[in-house]
Amino acid sequence: MKNIKTYIPAFCLAVALSLGMTSCKEEDPFLDVDVAPVLVDIVGAAFGAPLASEPTVGYQLTAPKLTLSARLLELDKTNILDHTKGIDSIPVPNVAIKITLRSGAVLGEVTSNAQGLVTIDKTWAELGVATPKAGTVTKISWTGSYKGIAFTRFSQIQAN
Repeated sequence: MKNIKTYIPAFCLAVALSLGMTSCKEEDPFLDVDVAPVLVDIVGAAFGAPLASEPTVGYQLTAPKLTLSARLLELDKTNILDHTKGIDSIPVPNVAIKITLRSGAVLGEVTSNAQGLVTIDKTWAELGVATPKAGTVTKISWTGSYKGIAFTRFSQIQAN
């Protein structure tokens, strides 16, 4: 009886280890393969939007023009281990950004200025919304390339 009690836990441990060694690595569906080279911070979005999957910016229904803006920042991690300095956000100038609707319609192409800001003015009609109603959502894509790595940031515009 003592021999069986000794062998059962050993057998279970051996099976668990063999299953652990033969398990497959599963890709995480929520993470991109390549890390984006810049942080695209959507101007006017709620706090936490740089980390949110799709930041939303609200605009008035009666606004004659909507100013879509984003800041492009490169994260300098040189001092990441120095708690007195930390990570620094550096504006990224001269990056061409193509702004499109998710339907594929191109809204325009702009280049970031010295502060890393890209801005484009549009009307509701140019965004494909003839008569905006409260709660109407339009989905936008911000696409560019920096240091040879392409990136896309999604955001939304909502009528208030």
